[in-house]
Amino acid sequence: MNSLDIKDYIVFLVYFVIVAVYGFWIYRKKKKSVSASHDYFLAEGSLTWWAIGTSLIASNISSEQFIAMSGNGFKMGLAIATYEWMAAATLIIVAVFFIPVYLKNKIYTMPQFLQQRYNETVAMIMAVFWLLLYVVVNLTSILYLGALAINGISGIDTNLCMYALAVFAIIIALGGMKVIGYTDVIQVLFLILGGLVTTYLALDRVAELNGQEGVMNGFNYMMSQSDDHFHMILKKENTNFPSLPGLTVLLGGMWIVNLNYWGCNQYITQRALGADLKTARSGILFAAFLKLLMPVIVVLPGIAAYVIHMKGGLQTEMLQNGELNPDKAYPVLLNLLPAGLKGLSFAALTAAIVASLAGKVNSIATIFTLDIFKKKIDKDASEQKLVSVGKIVVVVAMIAAVILAPFLGIDKKGGFEFIQEYTGFVSPGIFAMFILGFFWKKTSSNAAMFATVGGFALSVLFKFLPRLMDLQFLSSAGFSSLVVQEDGTSLYEIPFLDRMGFVFIIAVIGMVIISLIDSKRGKESKGLEIDSSMFKVNNSFALGTAAIVVILTALYAYFW
Repeated sequence: MNSLDIKDYIVFLVYFVIVAVYGFWIYRKKKKSVSASHDYFLAEGSLTWWAIGTSLIASNISSEQFIAMSGNGFKMGLAIATYEWMAAATLIIVAVFFIPVYLKNKIYTMPQFLQQRYNETVAMIMAVFWLLLYVVVNLTSILYLGALAINGISGIDTNLCMYALAVFAIIIALGGMKVIGYTDVIQVLFLILGGLVTTYLALDRVAELNGQEGVMNGFNYMMSQSDDHFHMILKKENTNFPSLPGLTVLLGGMWIVNLNYWGCNQYITQRALGADLKTARSGILFAAFLKLLMPVIVVLPGIAAYVIHMKGGLQTEMLQNGELNPDKAYPVLLNLLPAGLKGLSFAALTAAIVASLAGKVNSIATIFTLDIFKKKIDKDASEQKLVSVGKIVVVVAMIAAVILAPFLGIDKKGGFEFIQEYTGFVSPGIFAMFILGFFWKKTSSNAAMFATVGGFALSVLFKFLPRLMDLQFLSSAGFSSLVVQEDGTSLYEIPFLDRMGFVFIIAVIGMVIISLIDSKRGKESKGLEIDSSMFKVNNSFALGTAAIVVILTALYAYFW
């Protein structure tokens, strides 16, 4: 039954009060400094390592993980967890090589980096593009999927859910990055506690199917009944899930997805840009450890729902318009929880959605205010005016997301893959522009423009070219998959992770050629201040990195 008990509402009310009171206390405590724009947008020098780490996770984990990734766990199993576990390795790379470059060169926004490294044209194009991407794709999808999830659990009208989530997120975001960062600590506590409770009870429910009790019995029974759902690397010939194309998951486009998201994304890097290097690195390493835990919270429940469904349970609950909808796996599981605990898991899901919305809308306000308004509209704007503009943008962006959300075209691939694929149209070019801009001083502005425009054009070409041509030879070479459409027809399609890998390689080659031509013509490029000492790490960071590498190696070896 899709409803909440009075005990659930009490638990949820306690969560809401704790977050609201703590956020207001932080705001009052730091009120004197919020008139400074860098302090408002970046919480400059104020966030501790644990606040940075938890804020990274709170901003990253949202409805697309709880709902859509659990749905993918239902469909394909543990393989989808590669996004989370590879993110742990990616965070270490970002902490060692990316963050020192940003902090050394006093870079606070991604468009600022592009202007400092290339030119104002590239920076402005990307600033406008990021605003559109964040509002139209990211902010909107978080709000839409979150409202659907809450509706599925509580029965509250979807539109009302969207309005409530938007208002809650605005309240937190208006307090600035300090309030977001420190309230995220509480949000993550609820997220992890509630998520673990859901996983525990889901596995216990699976154990009951075999006449047993306990989490380990449930896990073992789950593995025996759905062995195909416990492989990290899917076989190439498995055409049911072309979005995770075999071993190239580890060697190809997955690295571009993660490095671009964690290292070149204002929404994420903003948490660390206001801190010193040691604090930023410690926070990112803490986030990497938390990432190792995420599949337990968001993927295992989806697999548990699959096993219960295959054993005859949840037959009607998993249907939507008469068809099986994997994205209903997590909400359906929450409806099986007892009163009180359901409220805790409901609070965890709400915490993830609200924290992600607040972080995203703050990044939107940061880019518009510092990279567009201050540079093009009012160059002499006071610090107080910049903060006021940022607050207005927070409200406007959220209203736009509420208006656009009902029209979001999430297809049958599921919400998580929808976001990954369509963000992936631009990720390869952006990442190529950043990585060469970091470490090769000859990279020119013309090359960066090629990566921006050409990378997108190539992504579109590789998306639709196989549909226009018979590319069976690509399939035999392992670079294309046969996809069966709803009408029964079939076509060849390059998996989007492989497609991103191809586009990235072409973009890099093109950038190198263009930069060398520009260099011969005497066009100077603007390099960044970089020296080898920036990339040295202390012993504690090295020890933490070694622990994560060992854990990841063991996980992939066991679930290969």
